[in-house]
Amino acid sequence: MADDPKRKTLEERQEMSDIDRLRHSCAHVLATAILRIWPEAQFAAGPPVEGGFYYDLELDHRISPEDFPKIEAEMTKVVKENQTFERQVVTRDEALAMAKNGRLSALSDRPEASTFKLDIIEGIPEGEEISLFKNGDFIDLCAGPHVGRTGNCKAFKLTSVAAAFYKGDAANPQLQRVYGTAFKNKTMLNEHLEALEEAKKRDHRLLGKQLELFHIDESVGQGLVLWMPNGAIVRQELQNFISEELTRQGYQQVFTPHIGKLDLYKTSGHFPYYQESQFPPVIARDHLIGLADEGCSCSDLTNQLEAGEVEGYLLKPMNCPHHIKIFDATPKSYRDLPVRLAEFGTVYRWEQSGELGGMTRVRGFTQDDAHLFCTDEQVEGEVLGCLGLVKKVLSTLGMEDYRVRVSLRDPTSDKYVGDPANWDRAEEALRRAAGTLEVPFTEEEGEAAFYGPKIDFVVKDVIGREWQLGTVQVDYNLPERFNLSYVGADNASHRPVMVHRAPFGSMERFVGVLIEHFAGKFPTWLAPEQVRVLPISEKSQEYCEAVEAQLKEAGVRTSLDATAEKLGAKIRLAQLSQTPYMLVAGEREAAEGTVSVRHRQRGDTGTMSIDDFTKLVVEEISSRSL
Repeated sequence: MADDPKRKTLEERQEMSDIDRLRHSCAHVLATAILRIWPEAQFAAGPPVEGGFYYDLELDHRISPEDFPKIEAEMTKVVKENQTFERQVVTRDEALAMAKNGRLSALSDRPEASTFKLDIIEGIPEGEEISLFKNGDFIDLCAGPHVGRTGNCKAFKLTSVAAAFYKGDAANPQLQRVYGTAFKNKTMLNEHLEALEEAKKRDHRLLGKQLELFHIDESVGQGLVLWMPNGAIVRQELQNFISEELTRQGYQQVFTPHIGKLDLYKTSGHFPYYQESQFPPVIARDHLIGLADEGCSCSDLTNQLEAGEVEGYLLKPMNCPHHIKIFDATPKSYRDLPVRLAEFGTVYRWEQSGELGGMTRVRGFTQDDAHLFCTDEQVEGEVLGCLGLVKKVLSTLGMEDYRVRVSLRDPTSDKYVGDPANWDRAEEALRRAAGTLEVPFTEEEGEAAFYGPKIDFVVKDVIGREWQLGTVQVDYNLPERFNLSYVGADNASHRPVMVHRAPFGSMERFVGVLIEHFAGKFPTWLAPEQVRVLPISEKSQEYCEAVEAQLKEAGVRTSLDATAEKLGAKIRLAQLSQTPYMLVAGEREAAEGTVSVRHRQRGDTGTMSIDDFTKLVVEEISSRSL
């Protein structure tokens, strides 16, 4: 079986928070309960995770949510038994013997060996302490830590079940992953469950279908988003908004192809560093014919592809190499810097099918990408400008509850490229910039990109969930790899510094988050339909058509419901469409040149002249009010 690259050290495990200890213990309670129902279940890993815990298991019976009440009832029995969590240190040979006897992750010896525990033991480094944890009859290979007794695990709930490959590798067996959550008390658990219910109502996959914003079609491909007309309006409005800001800040718009030569990405380091998350290279036709003539076998071709020893192209995983080539197309002087190139550029990543989810995890996405080329002295100022842009985006959209994460390199890792001195300078520049934001920031080692450190904005939405959105990176390495230069004031050649920035991150992910943040109730400036005119009867339809025409002339996205439905039905339909404004007009309004204004959330707001309403809604749209 494939190795687990994410294995934590014993020291890292002991740093577990109190809530994670509780959830880790609940995973053992879950396993105990499942074994009482299905003694043959084989367990792999059962860690705490953000928001809860899970346990991976192999079992012929397909666990479904219908099984949860039965499992939870058994878990409650284990909790009431108040079993002690007992730690025992064993030798490697003792652990292997117990696994071979089927005793690990089990209630007793079993005819079948504890297959996954055998594999996990093989992966424990020589000399590292091996420990077991026992509660009641259940014994598991586990480094801990745990709470004192199962009686501490009263406030729990199973939440879902999914398929998962052992150790996250498709070459390994596919297991069942049972998820749950746990809290210190029932009140906190109930608050969390209420938040989950609210999250279900806001699910962008559900609302995206109801509001006809986007579509994912199997015949097109998993993870490839089709923007429907309504969704395209939302996206275009966001692009218009950011483009206005870019123009003010001196950015230049560029366009680049969706594909590039493989050699380009070898130079940048994107291939082979991120080979596993990229679509396979497209082999050049002439090269493919040549390989066929040489009798190249499929296995040889696979080896050449993995090694990058083919002539071909790659669906671009990043926009930066293309922007680098635009910068390098003409000689540059220090007087030309900074150069700020911006593009809504589409990139492609190969995500595992099990990791795809609506618009927030896709295989093709468009970044509001920009790359700034500047002198060493300009770096801090350019980073501050980028951070200001991200703050402007978030505040305009009412997403002002966020924290900042400064992602640094792991000094012990060899995945990073470039001169350590340049890394030191880049990291220090980001620290100083983050310190100006007047919001809390943390430093996280090992989270930097392979070519440079970055600042991420982690935004909390209206129901408390966190999303990593805007990002800013400082990069001394790609200019080095591409041998970029400019002529300095001393008439000598100098190396520019790159700053990568994307306030939205990706349009797909950002819009998915916005759908859930606003629960589909977009502010008027973003709403696909801003006003719907509702005639009370045919007698006022001609007047309503004139109202619709006036609003359209003013640039307001307006429609007319000319159906024969009763007014109440028309209002309900507009409400379901999340249209911000409904204008009701009958014969009296037609005679007076007015409309009865109804707002999506505020209800009836009174009667206004059509000119006054037009002025009001145009001001609301142009100011991008929430």
